[in-house]
Amino acid sequence: MAIKLHNTLTGEIEVFKPIKSGEVRMYHCGPTAYSIQHIGNLSMFVFTDILRRTLEYYNFKVKQVINITDFGHLTSDSDEGEDKMARGLKNEGLSPTLENMRVLARKYGQIFLEDIKKLNVNTDETIFPYASEYISDQIALIGILDEKGFAYRISDGIYFNIAKFVGYGKLSGLSELDTQTRTFPNLEKKNSRDFALWKFNNALGFSSEWGQGFPGWHIECSAMVIKILGEQIDIHTGGIEHIPVHHNNEIAQSEAATGKVPFAAYWLHRAHLQISGQKIAKSEGNVVYLSEIIEKGFSPLAFRYFLLNSHYRTPANFSWEALEAAQNAYRKLKEFFSSLRSNLGKSKGSTLDYSNLFKEAIENDLNTPEALAVVWKLVKDGSVSPADKRTTLLDFDKVLGLDLENNEFEISDIPKEIEQLIQERETARALGDYSKSDQLREQINKLGFIVEDTASGQKISKI
Repeated sequence: MAIKLHNTLTGEIEVFKPIKSGEVRMYHCGPTAYSIQHIGNLSMFVFTDILRRTLEYYNFKVKQVINITDFGHLTSDSDEGEDKMARGLKNEGLSPTLENMRVLARKYGQIFLEDIKKLNVNTDETIFPYASEYISDQIALIGILDEKGFAYRISDGIYFNIAKFVGYGKLSGLSELDTQTRTFPNLEKKNSRDFALWKFNNALGFSSEWGQGFPGWHIECSAMVIKILGEQIDIHTGGIEHIPVHHNNEIAQSEAATGKVPFAAYWLHRAHLQISGQKIAKSEGNVVYLSEIIEKGFSPLAFRYFLLNSHYRTPANFSWEALEAAQNAYRKLKEFFSSLRSNLGKSKGSTLDYSNLFKEAIENDLNTPEALAVVWKLVKDGSVSPADKRTTLLDFDKVLGLDLENNEFEISDIPKEIEQLIQERETARALGDYSKSDQLREQINKLGFIVEDTASGQKISKI
């Protein structure tokens, strides 16, 4: 068996083969830490977590980087508009200084880390570099490009000359219309697609041989990849919006500087999370934050379950109704798993067929919807013993990351009022008064609890 991944570089699903046997080096474009990340941003890192867990499931040793941008990312990925960190400083009422940029980035960077941990994203041993910590590496990389003749100077900065790099635009997503037409074209550039390596800023910035300013957003990622992971890596990921500009620019400047091809062997991109068919984005005014999901009584892992119901290359459509359906299914799975603890019994045989089906699903370009279908098929199979179900589900959870062993819906301290109603309902059921039993169930529901009838008695959980 082999893991197969959709490689944006070739446009095909390919068998994954690492550069070095048994090891994987991968880089994920992380957030720009000027504000709280919405659920569309966070969905990216549930996807990369599934990717990492899958690789580790197959015994690969993974070295992983998720960068945090704290300067240089303009409101347009095409080197136009206002710096997002500068906008963040304005929104916070902070003066534009490098120190305030760092403070702002650490504030929102920490919130980002807390949010992905709530989604059970495995951050153990993951490296989270801030771009400002690698200024010298970015300047050195620009210097190499300058020496090799790939850079030129105009009034607002140093630019990469794409005409000097054969094969610019290796990733799909480029077209003449998309790349040649600009709302505010920079007429000094030799080609409209030439991108900034260094942007001059006399009021704020870092010192360099070209003058005070900031490295371009694209050079940040290349410098951090090369410094931390090496000149060639196995996997590079990002959102589909990164394909036309940011990732094509990364490839060009990295391969031009090092002479090593390919910069990344496999490029994986996640489709957008949508609301009412539209991309979730602050610019569109349709954002939802993880804190809102939690405030409305949903488990963060119910949102993870919701995301796993769609393939990462398919645009998932978020709604509160869809999240509620996901939470109901997720809660049933957790409660079923909890019931296996007290009713294990002895193993009756093998679940090899289910294990093979699960592996086929995740090996097929991380097909999590199919993997969840296998989970539910196993849950409903009466011929499989509770002991075997529990062991197999725990094995599957190494990839899915649904934290089955810890049921957040379980209640250890039931209010006395609810306990009294449960006792009354148990009596009514024993007497065959199912009408009263149903009335008591509704009363319990109105008080914020769910009661379910199981083989071992009534089970109570929070709505």
